[in-house]
Amino acid sequence: MKHKLFVLSGPSGVGKGTLANMIRLRNPDIALSISCTTREKREGEKDGVDYFFLTKEEFLRRANAGLFYEYSEHFDNFYGTPKDYVEKTLEEKNVLLEIDVNGGELVKAQRPDAVLIFLKAPSVEALRERLIRRNTESFDKIEKRLARLEYEYSLEKDYDYSVVNDDLEEAYEELIKIIGKESEKE
Repeated sequence: MKHKLFVLSGPSGVGKGTLANMIRLRNPDIALSISCTTREKREGEKDGVDYFFLTKEEFLRRANAGLFYEYSEHFDNFYGTPKDYVEKTLEEKNVLLEIDVNGGELVKAQRPDAVLIFLKAPSVEALRERLIRRNTESFDKIEKRLARLEYEYSLEKDYDYSVVNDDLEEAYEELIKIIGKESEKE
């Protein structure tokens, strides 16, 4: 059986990380890809588990060498999906990438077989509340993220599936059904 690459994207605060982690913990046959980033570690995060934390210089060296499926600068930090890690993991199991919407489109351009899933909140107000409750960023950064929503939602049409994360368990079940359905296809 050939393993598949799944991409979970959507605006910041929609629950991508929470749902991706639920999938990883509950489904040993699906690996969650680990991205590289130049941002500072948040409390409780571990290098090589949550992200591969790199200096800006090392990140740019790898980017210039073509070692990422996609990378972008987001809110003054770089994020990227390492090709070698994803390809090695696909030899053993399905892989789920949790990345931004632009990254999803870049992955699809290089891997047309990738399955793109767009995750969204039930409303802008719900998303704002989630970002504030998360308490990881200043109000200014939250507003910058919200200002990008119209653009990010405009890319939803390019995705294979859309899932609304209004109820975490229901969104999880919908994602698992999509992954199961697509995994059965050749």
